Amino acid sequence: MLPLPTTVAPARPDTARATDPAVLLTEWMTSAEPDDLRPRLLRFADGRLAPLPVDRWAGPVDADDETLLRRAGGPVLDVGCGPGRLTAALHARGTEVLGLELLRDVPVLARRAGAPLHSGDVFDAVPRGGQWRTVLLADGNVGIGGDAVRLLGRVRALLAPAGRVLCELHADGESSGPVRLEGLGVASTWFPWAFVGHAALPATAAAAGLRVEETWRSTGRSFAALVAA
Repeated sequence: MLPLPTTVAPARPDTARATDPAVLLTEWMTSAEPDDLRPRLLRFADGRLAPLPVDRWAGPVDADDETLLRRAGGPVLDVGCGPGRLTAALHARGTEVLGLELLRDVPVLARRAGAPLHSGDVFDAVPRGGQWRTVLLADGNVGIGGDAVRLLGRVRALLAPAGRVLCELHADGESSGPVRLEGLGVASTWFPWAFVGHAALPATAAAAGLRVEETWRSTGRSFAALVAA
């Protein structure tokens, strides 16, 4: 559920209260409002900041999201579903879907829609392993754990034969390393994350036993479909 990084001017917040990123994300995701202008930021180790689109994650499906959903054949596993807008939308359309989210209280949209949910880590036991026709890694979730090869290898093991991974990419490059969440007067502890761009994707996918089937862009966001090599 983290953004594609963009460089903005560094600014040092009051970091007297460092908290668990899971606690801070849960607070932000479950209280997001469309007109909330409070900053929600991601800081990189080199000082760069990226805005976190919390309102988009917790809002309705948009035209960019639709480019993913049109390609998502069921059964679909939505990894790191967050509030669950994609899980909820697929469920409403009659597509078989399961939202997977580590933070139990966050999938408010999916829960409200009555969509199936599983609370857990993608690296732990996941229901119906090896049977998913589509695995979604939306909103930059290809970076979960800070090692994209490890994550994609794990996701490949969850796919059914001829299944696909639909992922969102960083449009302009790639990086990995510690990041932290920042808001008004609060920052999280550091945690690992990775960002994968178009240039690095073929080698990253190949190292995980996948190949790039398709890439596309929509309103500045970048996506790819991966299949078993």
